[in-house]
Amino acid sequence: MPIHYEKSDHIVLITIDRYEKRNAMDLDHGHALASAWQAFNADDDAWVAIVTGVKNAFCAGGDLNSLHTIAQESRAAGDPTKYKAVQDPSGVRWTLKGYDLFKPIIAAVNGYCVAGGFEMLGATDIRIASTAAVFQIPEPRRGLMAMGGTTARLPRQIGWAHAMEMLLVADRIDAARALELGLVNAVVDPEDLLDTAMDWARRIAANAPRAVQATKRSALTGFRLTLAEAFALEESIGAQNFLTEDAAEGSLAFVEKRPPVWRGR
Repeated sequence: MPIHYEKSDHIVLITIDRYEKRNAMDLDHGHALASAWQAFNADDDAWVAIVTGVKNAFCAGGDLNSLHTIAQESRAAGDPTKYKAVQDPSGVRWTLKGYDLFKPIIAAVNGYCVAGGFEMLGATDIRIASTAAVFQIPEPRRGLMAMGGTTARLPRQIGWAHAMEMLLVADRIDAARALELGLVNAVVDPEDLLDTAMDWARRIAANAPRAVQATKRSALTGFRLTLAEAFALEESIGAQNFLTEDAAEGSLAFVEKRPPVWRGR
C-alpha cells in the first residue's frame, strides 16, 4: 500500500504515493494513512511528523470514483452514517477529524491540496507550501459539504471572513494567497520544499518532546473551552510537565551550560 512511513532521528515522514489519482484517497489508502497516524501517535520515539505527497500533488481529497458507490448507498438508504466507511476500522479518519494527536505535524504541500487534502491540512500545525501549491475546498461546487473537519477548524485558524471566502466561494487559491491569509507558514521553491520542512522538524525535535506535546495539548484542547477554563487547563498541564525528567534536565543543562539530552520522560 503506497503510504510510505519512514523514521529517522525522531522525525517521521509520511508520504502519499498515488500520483495517478493526484494522491486522492480510496478506502484502502485512507485506512492505510489512518494507520500511519496511529503508528506515529503510539511511538514514543517519534516526536514530529511530516506529511507530503509524491511529485506535484499533496492530496486531492477522496477518490470520488471509488466513493461514488458509498454516496449512492447513503442517499438510497437516507443514512449518512454510511460515510463512516471512509474511516479506519478503529474510528480514525485520515483527515484526523475527532482524533486528538498532540504531537506536532508539519505539512509539506507540493501541489494539489484540495477537498479532503485541505481538510487534513487543517489538522497540521506547521504548513510549508511550494510555489506550485494550490488550495481549494471545492465540495459546494459538487453539491457537497466539507465534512472532514474544515467547517469547524478553518474559522478558528484564519478568521471568519477569509474562512467563509474559501468555504462558500470555493475558488482555488495559490500559495501566495494562502500565505497572505495565514493558511501556511512559508512558501518556497519546489526543490526546497522537503528540506525546508525537515529543517522545521529538526528545530521542533531539538526541544523537549514532552514539553512540545504538552504545549500542543493545551493549545488544541483550549479551543473547546472558555478562556477561564483554558487558563485552568494550561495550569494543570504545565504543572504536570514541570514534574517530568525532561523539565529537570532542561534546568540542569542550563546551569551546567551544555545542550540538554531529552529522554521524553
